[in-house]
Amino acid sequence: MTMNDPISDMLTRIRNGQKARKVSVSMPASKAKVAVAKVLKDEGYIVGFSTEGEGSTRTFTVELKYFDGVPVIEQIERSSRPGLRIYRGKESLPRVLGGLGIAIVSTSAGVMSDAKAREKGIGGEVLCIVS
Repeated sequence: MTMNDPISDMLTRIRNGQKARKVSVSMPASKAKVAVAKVLKDEGYIVGFSTEGEGSTRTFTVELKYFDGVPVIEQIERSSRPGLRIYRGKESLPRVLGGLGIAIVSTSAGVMSDAKAREKGIGGEVLCIVS
């Protein structure tokens, strides 16, 4: 079965894993998923991530983070999708909850949070919003 939107699949697995109070969730690996997970880890939304295996059988595992039994990620949703790409310039990048959340942006300098993109003065594709 082919997957049209692997990032959306990753976000759904994280959402479902947190609702079920899982320690970690596993999925097929890709470079885009690793880049998004790196931003989530840097911003403190997940404990960590790892990849295992070789070639097309690589597995990607995300360790979920909880605080007093409550998931750290309250909301995680896809913004840009294959059918409707959303691009923003440096001055119009979204501010999530007045700076309490993050938007993950794919830029020419790599995948980063909206704050880092604003700091570097570059815009890009808004992949998802996390709060």
